[in-house]
Amino acid sequence: MLAAMPTATNPPPRDEPPIPVRLDACPGTLRLHSADDGALARVRVPGGVLTAAQAGALADAALRLGDGSLHLTSRGNVQLRGLDGDCGAALAGLLDAAGLLPSYRHERVRNIVASPLSGLDGAGHADVREWLRGLDGLLCASDATAALSGRFLFALDDGRGDVAALGADVTLLALGDGAALLHIGAAEGASDGAAGAALRVRAADGPRAALTAAEVFLEAAAESRSNAAAESRSRAWRVRDLPDGADALARETALRLDAAGIPCTYAASIPCRYTDTATATDTERTSLPTGAAPPAPGIVDGPDGLRALSVLAPLGTLTAAQWRLLTDVARTDGAGELRLTPWRGVVVAGLCQESADARLRELAAAGLITDPASPWHGVGACIGRPGCAKSLADVRADAATALGAGGGLPVYWSGCARRCGHPQGDWVDVVATPEGYEVDGYRVTERGDRLRTVVTDTADMNESSDVSGVSESADVPASAGVPGPADGRTSADLAVAVAAARTSAAAPATT
Repeated sequence: MLAAMPTATNPPPRDEPPIPVRLDACPGTLRLHSADDGALARVRVPGGVLTAAQAGALADAALRLGDGSLHLTSRGNVQLRGLDGDCGAALAGLLDAAGLLPSYRHERVRNIVASPLSGLDGAGHADVREWLRGLDGLLCASDATAALSGRFLFALDDGRGDVAALGADVTLLALGDGAALLHIGAAEGASDGAAGAALRVRAADGPRAALTAAEVFLEAAAESRSNAAAESRSRAWRVRDLPDGADALARETALRLDAAGIPCTYAASIPCRYTDTATATDTERTSLPTGAAPPAPGIVDGPDGLRALSVLAPLGTLTAAQWRLLTDVARTDGAGELRLTPWRGVVVAGLCQESADARLRELAAAGLITDPASPWHGVGACIGRPGCAKSLADVRADAATALGAGGGLPVYWSGCARRCGHPQGDWVDVVATPEGYEVDGYRVTERGDRLRTVVTDTADMNESSDVSGVSESADVPASAGVPGPADGRTSADLAVAVAAARTSAAAPATT
C-alpha cells in the first residue's frame, strides 16, 4: 500500500502540475510506503552530498516524525522509518525548507550516485561535484524527466571505477585527457545487466549528454509500450528493460547531441575492461572500470594535507545521536558537508591531522565502523522482522549473533527471497527461509554458533578461492545438511556447495 501525501493540506509551493501516477512503487518523500513498522520515506540525496544544515534537518525529521534512526540505502540515499502515515505535509515542509526538495515533480527521480572520495584523495581524473550540480539542475528543469522511474540510476565516476560498477542506466566516467565517457546501460561486470554502449564527449558536456540519454530512453520506453502486444506488458523502468538494448539508445543520443552542437564519438558496444594509460588506444578507453574498492573505514589522506574520515554504519543504520555527531564533526572541524556512500557509509572531509585522529576515536566510541578489521565491516541486512511483513526472520538480530572476523566477501542477510538492498558483485548470500537460512543456497537450519561458523567460513573461502569452474552437478547439493564436525564434512565440502549455488543461481535485480 502506498500512502500519498495529502495535497489539500500541502500543495506544491510552486506552480507545478500534480505528481504523475507511476507504475513503479519506489517510495519518496511525497509518496510514503506503508510498512509493518509504520510509513517509510526515501529521501533522495544526489551524489550523497548533504550540507551540515540539511543533515540536521534529516535528524530532526527522524526524531520528530519517525523512529529516531536514519537508514542509509545502496544508492547513498536516506530512509526514514516508523513515520505516521499522516505526516506527509510536515515532512515535506521540513525537507523543503532545508533545500532537499528543489522540485516536487522530480523528487523520486534524482537518483545519482557519485564517487564519494572525488577531489579528496588525489585519485581519479576529475572532481565530479561540478557534474553533480549540473546534472541535478538539468534533471529538475526538464519536464520530460519527471516521468522517469524511481529505479532509473545515474552514476558519476571520477575515473577510479567505484560507482561505474554499480550497474547504472547512465554513467559518466572522467577520462585522463579532459574527456568523458557516457556509458548507456549496465557496466561490464555489473550484476544487473549486460554491457551497454558508450559515447565519448567533452567533460564539460557530460551533464547535458547524460540528460539527453535519459530523455531518449523515455521516448524509447513510450514507444515500447505502444508497440506491446498485450496491455499486461511491464513498462520499461530501466535501460535493460528495452527490447532494442543500449546500442539503439546510444545511436539516437549521438544524433541528438550532434543536432545540439555537442561533439561526440560513438564507441559501439563495450567488449573489454577500462584502460587509461598514456599508451592506451581510443578503443581501450571506451570501456568502463569495474570493481574498484569502496572507501575503507578510517582516515583518508588528501594531497592538500587535509584528511577525510570514512566510517560505515552497522547494518546501514545510524541513530540520531551518531548522525548528529557526524554532523558536528563536519560543521566544527570539517568542510561543512557529509558525503553518503552507496556502501552505507559516510565521508566527512576537510579535517586537519590532529582533529582527524581525535574525531575518529570519538566516532568509534559512538559505535560506528572505523576499522576495516571490525567484524561489522562488510555485513549488511534488509530491515527484516518486525519492520517488513514479508520477512521470515529478524535478520538483523541473527546477523549480530553470527558475526565473525572482519574481511572476506561482503555478507548480506535477506529476510526473504526478494533480497532488497543487496550489494552488487559477489557477496555471501544469506537468505531466510521457512526452515531456517540458506547460505549461498546451502541450507542451514540452526542458528547461533553453528550459523556463525558457516557464514564466516563461506565469506573467507569465497574471498580466497576461485570457484568459477565448479559445475552445477557438484557432489554436495544445495539442499544437503550443514557440513561440520557433527556430520563429518569439511570446509572443502562447504566450498563445493557454495560454488555450485553461485554458478547455478542468477543474481536478482536491485530495485
